[in-house]
Amino acid sequence: MAFEAPVAEILFSMREIAGLDEAILGDVGFETVEMILAEAGRFAEAELAPLNRVGDRQGAVFADGAVTTAPGWKQAFARFAAAGWSGVSASERCGGQDLPVMVEMALQELWNAGSAAFATGPMLSAGAILALEAHASDDLKQSCLPKLAAGTWTATMNLTEPQAGSDLGALTTRAERAEDGSYRITGQKIFISYGEHDLAENIVHLVLARLPDAPAGTRGISMFVVPKFLADEGGGLGARNAVAATGVEHKLGLHGSPTCTMVYDGAVGYLVGEEHRGLACMFTMMNVTRLSVGIQAVGVAERATQEALAYARERRQGRAPGHTGEGMSRIIDHPDVQAMLLRMTSVTAASRAICYACAHAIDMSRRGSDADRIFWTERAALLTPIAKAFASDAGIEVASLGIQVHGGAGYIEETGAAQHLRDVRVFAIYEGTNGIQAIDLVSRKLPLSDGKAVGCLLDDLSGMIGDLNSARGDEIRNMGDHLATALADLRAATDHVMTLTRDGRHDESLAGATSYLRLFGLVLGAGLLAKGVLAKGSTVYNDRMVAVARYFAETILGEATGLRRAAMAGTTGLGADAAAVFSHGPVTNDKGEGNKR
Repeated sequence: MAFEAPVAEILFSMREIAGLDEAILGDVGFETVEMILAEAGRFAEAELAPLNRVGDRQGAVFADGAVTTAPGWKQAFARFAAAGWSGVSASERCGGQDLPVMVEMALQELWNAGSAAFATGPMLSAGAILALEAHASDDLKQSCLPKLAAGTWTATMNLTEPQAGSDLGALTTRAERAEDGSYRITGQKIFISYGEHDLAENIVHLVLARLPDAPAGTRGISMFVVPKFLADEGGGLGARNAVAATGVEHKLGLHGSPTCTMVYDGAVGYLVGEEHRGLACMFTMMNVTRLSVGIQAVGVAERATQEALAYARERRQGRAPGHTGEGMSRIIDHPDVQAMLLRMTSVTAASRAICYACAHAIDMSRRGSDADRIFWTERAALLTPIAKAFASDAGIEVASLGIQVHGGAGYIEETGAAQHLRDVRVFAIYEGTNGIQAIDLVSRKLPLSDGKAVGCLLDDLSGMIGDLNSARGDEIRNMGDHLATALADLRAATDHVMTLTRDGRHDESLAGATSYLRLFGLVLGAGLLAKGVLAKGSTVYNDRMVAVARYFAETILGEATGLRRAAMAGTTGLGADAAAVFSHGPVTNDKGEGNKR
């Protein structure tokens, strides 16, 4: 089926749920944002969506040190750049449009729904622009930012090494100071998305490396810009730098996105920020990129849901309850299929709401009043791991259900349903695994302002319950009852985990961290969907929101009590249970023989 950009749903989530207002937009009004998203939706439908299968089937090809992207991708990227989509959130002084992060995320959702493999490249460039604007020298800004904003250059993030995946303190890439003030970078990086390609004339790599006198661990990491091509005397492209891709990975999904192994052999690099302070620079990029990963999952989930719904409306099988006509029923008339489609729709809507709420907090931390800046900075920090992990887990679930709705046709490649699951699976892994997001939430984010940050968010959810209870209609008030029960579970789990953390019992607090994050995401998603129900926007769309929010509250939110138990019970005895299970060999019978089939 043809992809239809969900512009109305996105705008509703931005305005009525996340809280986008004129103060954040500045000189750009709502009408302009609507026009931007409408045009972006057309681009995603006409240009990117048709490339999705092409990129998956043909992928990126590596030969003689160069990467050729899938047919049509280079031309589509040229049109993408020419339309100005590369620099929407970059500042005006470097050629961008200085739009809020929430608008950037809305555009990224559309790009990812069109083709997640294509959208990965622009996503990384957008994150690099933020990092360079915040930390680079004026010379670096002048040389890099206008080209990145124009899309004539792209950027990468170079963190991972063979021996140092998520443990950045173990990286060994070296940086040596040169007499001219630049540096020479030597080492290897792996899993570098768009490390080499043919879409743009130059690539700037943001590389983490260690100077000879660097302190041990993450405190000794510096960040450098390492361009593929160095500048000549006139500022144009000059000699090729000593950095090269040595191959591309053959991956489960995102085949159109070239994931490269990069080798630096004394490559010229330029320091970003201060020596030994590179991790802070990189996290300026990573924190927003983690939100972008959540948005990636929302985009793929939206596409998977649309395709499953279209298939269910056409496919006929069996006779549904109440079927009186001749022939077979549409599978959408079967209760089990209806339940799957409702779950896909409501989980996608909840994930979208959480991601835009996180984007709003980031915008308020940058564009709001000085008095509220700390509050919104902490709110954004709290929401980021939830947005990344909950949305990516949800995307995996939605894509899997999409295959189930298609049945046997979903398990074969021709329908395209399987591609969504293959593509979305990595979102729970990269930019910090979802387990790391759970650790971050429990260890670093809950203690912010001695627990006041999370307390304020829970109080906001309590306020939504009051609004639901005072609304007209039993179905809406029932949502308040379900949310109240789930919020009580979340409060109990929060108090328990924070007590463990304060007491230094970190092994116990982290044992239930993943269940706790899932619990938080469910309750937050339900609360935000409830906020949409109470919005004063379109009556027609609100009717749909009531159905989506009610299904989420009455079915999915019921998982909260089990997650609360897992989050709290998981904090006791995990180490002993793991030792009992994993420290022994296979189960044997009384004769010492292993189980046989």
